[in-house]
Amino acid sequence: MTDITPAQCRAARSMLNWSQADLAKAASVATKTISDFEKGAKNPRPAIMVVIKQAFEAAGLIFLADGETLPGGPGVRLKK
Repeated sequence: MTDITPAQCRAARSMLNWSQADLAKAASVATKTISDFEKGAKNPRPAIMVVIKQAFEAAGLIFLADGETLPGGPGVRLKK
């Protein structure tokens, strides 16, 4: 799965206690990019989504697709 949802992004930041600025720095993107994505105002280009996801994964998170664990939609969890 390459894409993450705005809700997954917010949840992942919360799990890491990261601000939007923290994520932007970790992913080397603009804070406005994160803000716009999380509000659903704009979808970043695929390459930007990849670096956002990679920043979270480097910090120890795993993204789950809809139905990957329990039914109910996509999610995020800490690596074991």
